[in-house]
Amino acid sequence: MSNYNANWKKLRSFCQKLLQCEGMIEEEAFIVSDCLVGADLCGVESHGVSRTSIYLKRLEEKVVNAVCRLEIEKEFPASIAINACNSMGMVAGKKAMQKCMEKARTNGSCFVTVNNSNHYGMAYYYVDMAAREGFVGISGTNAPPNIAPWGSSVPYMGTNPIAIAVPTKDEPIILDMAPSVVAMGKVILAAKLGQSIPEGWALTEDGKPTTDPNLGMKGSVVPIGGPKGYGISLFIDILCGILGGAEFGPHLGNMWNDFKNPQNVGHFFSCIDISKFTTLDIFTERLSQMVKEIKALPKNDGVNEIFMPGEIEANKIKERKQNGIPLSAPVYEELKELSLKYNTPFDIGV
Repeated sequence: MSNYNANWKKLRSFCQKLLQCEGMIEEEAFIVSDCLVGADLCGVESHGVSRTSIYLKRLEEKVVNAVCRLEIEKEFPASIAINACNSMGMVAGKKAMQKCMEKARTNGSCFVTVNNSNHYGMAYYYVDMAAREGFVGISGTNAPPNIAPWGSSVPYMGTNPIAIAVPTKDEPIILDMAPSVVAMGKVILAAKLGQSIPEGWALTEDGKPTTDPNLGMKGSVVPIGGPKGYGISLFIDILCGILGGAEFGPHLGNMWNDFKNPQNVGHFFSCIDISKFTTLDIFTERLSQMVKEIKALPKNDGVNEIFMPGEIEANKIKERKQNGIPLSAPVYEELKELSLKYNTPFDIGV
């Protein structure tokens, strides 16, 4: 079996039930499964249901708290510092963004940091939430080291992503990017699927290019634009780790092989209430003009359409909701094994 098409709602419900088997409450298990399936809908399989097994293992080993608890460490009119108390990152992330939006609605903008958290999935998820409520949404997170500072071959910072979204009259425009040529999650997924990776994605431990994802996992991924990608990763780590009070760089716990110590991941969330600067109608009308002008520009040879950030993903979401999410054979078999382990009906077909 090369691919199996899953119904996105059935797949989400299946993953939710698995998470509930490890002590998560229904509402919070839904958030995690919604974030996972949301990544698969976008075509970002590296952050999708292929990660279900590692989340379940961390819950099973009690290295992550199954029920979310947030503690407000500091709070001011336009900022909050939150301790996630080792909760699941997606749940902490969604609740933190909701708090950020509430304050921004009152005060015009807000900046929220979260420490003592865990992997929060795809950054896209949180800024999309904000944009759909009329905000400019911004979010970032740090991760264990897999990018070497420019001039070294030793990883220090993670592929710390940043995402930003704005509302339009249709789907939000969303930029979600890692500071590396590719997220380490894609290298990990390639290793899981037994596939090679393109040259230029990753380096070995001694800084040599490789097409072997297993060597790339032991080494580092290549930063975009050389020192520019390094700089972006560094500053995301500063905002999440140093400012937010989480761990940073090599001090972060590893999700994949450390089942004794919490990760202490940091995130940040920021919202700007567009209505405090202009009306949402004027903003989206002017943005529509910008989009039309960009799409009307002369196209290079071989280019049929100029896309806005997030547009390809939005198209893929529509297509996969209608036709199903393709699952690779290893991921399908892994989910099937989890259904047996947790005695959960494996009903995910289109």
